[in-house]
Amino acid sequence: MAGGRRCFNKAMSDIFTDEEMAAGMDSAKAANSFNHKTFFAKVGLNSKSKEQLAKMFGILDLDKSGFIEVDELRRFLQNFKSGARDLNDREIKEFLKAGDTDGDGKIGVDEFRVLLET
Repeated sequence: MAGGRRCFNKAMSDIFTDEEMAAGMDSAKAANSFNHKTFFAKVGLNSKSKEQLAKMFGILDLDKSGFIEVDELRRFLQNFKSGARDLNDREIKEFLKAGDTDGDGKIGVDEFRVLLET
């Protein structure tokens, strides 16, 4: 892979370049620094195909429930880099507020697509 960096999750490396993943991770290094819009822009989500985005949702949905729930959001960054920090409660709350349009406390695939477009 470019730059000698390897993605923790092989499936993510099929979607994002090492440079995109590094840029996203750099934008969220510090506590309280995660912003989904900034992160998504840094990893280049706007240039990904619908199939790649569906694959990404499947990766983030760790328990395969069809939803990205609080515990999965907490570990969001770890899908991009092994050993990455957990999102904190404030970051998770803001992520959910942006993505959970029906108020059920989780992000479904349709909500995820909308979140990526905003």
